[in-house]
Amino acid sequence: MKPDTLKDKIVPVTTILLALVVIWYVAAILMNAPFQRDMDGRAGATPSTLEFIGKTLAQPKPILPAPHQVAQNVYENTFLRSLSSNRSLVYHSWVTLSSTLLGFGFGMLLGILLAVLIVHNRAMDRSLMPWLVASQTIPILAIAPMIVIISYNVLTGDNAVAHLLNLDSDASRLVSKALISTYLSFFPVAVGMVKGLRSPEIMHLDLMRTYYASPMQTFWKLRVPASIPFLFTSMKVAIAASLVGAIVGELPTGAVAGIGSKLLAGSYYSQTIDIWAALVAGSLLAGILVAIVGVAAKIVDRAMGGRPA
Repeated sequence: MKPDTLKDKIVPVTTILLALVVIWYVAAILMNAPFQRDMDGRAGATPSTLEFIGKTLAQPKPILPAPHQVAQNVYENTFLRSLSSNRSLVYHSWVTLSSTLLGFGFGMLLGILLAVLIVHNRAMDRSLMPWLVASQTIPILAIAPMIVIISYNVLTGDNAVAHLLNLDSDASRLVSKALISTYLSFFPVAVGMVKGLRSPEIMHLDLMRTYYASPMQTFWKLRVPASIPFLFTSMKVAIAASLVGAIVGELPTGAVAGIGSKLLAGSYYSQTIDIWAALVAGSLLAGILVAIVGVAAKIVDRAMGGRPA
């Protein structure tokens, strides 16, 4: 079978992307036209069709920004702003990335721990797994404010947890938002690891018993290596979910920094272009994180003796 060339990979994606851009422009014209028509009527202007289309694509606060407006906003707030500026998308992305990575780390540890318990304990499998599934049916927007506020008060209050961790206000706020990321990211890791730890065939498990391998040796020499591909696959889902959790954690708490705060500020002042720019920044950040996990998966796979397909 002939391997896919670079052209075979780029052309389909580029075609779909161009089609989406065209649809976006058409939708922007149609959605912004009523407001522009009303503005022209009040001003007594009678623009030509091309002039009218140009105006719909150049409104300062459009219902649906045109792609070039969003791209210009992303460029200005990424490359033309100081990294410490409150309008810099790099600054806001870094704030969100910090809680994303912290929550992702917590979620990975929790997911792997739960998976090990489920695989090695039948009672945990029967009692814990249904609750893990049920936990993901709770609307995160409903409980995010409660989790963030309660955890922040616990971390900064006069109690044993606060005295033990001894975190300052900024660190406590970061951990509070990271808990939302943990809540969304631990589940795919747990499910993937359970599947991976159970993936060895019966014949291989019997072979380990033939060699008188202890349960711990079977775990480290057979189950863990077999679970690595499943782990990285679930990590791609978990890192994206963790980013969503970080943004959600910023939305209901009035955060002053982060992609979530940009979305809030844009909605307060009807800055739709800023809202879409923040969404694009979040999408790019998610794509970069997933790509990094994919590269790490290939490196680990080759280190374990895997061969490229």
